[in-house]
Amino acid sequence: MSKKIAIITGASSGMGREFAVQIAAEGGLEEMWVVARRMDRLQALKEELEGKVSVDGLVVRPVALDLTSEDSVAQMKELLAAEQPEVKILVNASGFGKYGTYKDLTDQEITQMIDLNCKSVVKMTYAILPYMQAGGRVLILGSASAFQPLPEFNMYASTKAFVVHFSRALNVELKSRGITVTCVCPGYVRTEFFQVAQQTANPTTCQNFTPMYEPEDVIRKALKDSKKGKDLSVLGMNTKLKRMSGKLLPSKLVMSVWMKIK
Repeated sequence: MSKKIAIITGASSGMGREFAVQIAAEGGLEEMWVVARRMDRLQALKEELEGKVSVDGLVVRPVALDLTSEDSVAQMKELLAAEQPEVKILVNASGFGKYGTYKDLTDQEITQMIDLNCKSVVKMTYAILPYMQAGGRVLILGSASAFQPLPEFNMYASTKAFVVHFSRALNVELKSRGITVTCVCPGYVRTEFFQVAQQTANPTTCQNFTPMYEPEDVIRKALKDSKKGKDLSVLGMNTKLKRMSGKLLPSKLVMSVWMKIK
């Protein structure tokens, strides 16, 4: 029989790491493949998870890949072909954002955001889907920034808008196979995201990060929503209001408010 595994990208920190912790605690898996660039952090996560009584017997496999590289998907395909696992859960949590206007972002920052937030999500998901069966679950990290156009945070918000549409449409496409896709769209979450986002030519573009949610709470709800088959997971009244305003109000008004509170 094929071993039952979970694959989590972006597992070295932040939301991806918290996904790994909570999915491991749920049990029912033989292996968990944790994917990120930083092998030292993946190794530390492996030691932490394998050392917990609640996940006794779980094998955590660090897979060091740079998902902005075209080679990363080929390497994952090779690993899957060799192991032939059944992927019960796939979490695409890799991604990053940068604050700034069109003139503040470098070509490299723009390319890497699109490659990591969009291209790698699609290619990694499509590479892994052949190894999923009925009952399998895909969770993809979106953002509340996807719900409306966001000047001065435009590039990141636009990549996440793509992710939301991709995830929800894919959920419909996979219904016949019994696989669900849930896009997780949090507001501001207490992670390393902000440190990276502010490392630009215009680091103070956005300064109002309230309310701030905890990653544990976001992931806990995301996993519950995924089990219920929901295609979108949104935590918190503030985040839900952002979604509703993006749907009901004119974009000009939404952007005008954003420019005053960002």
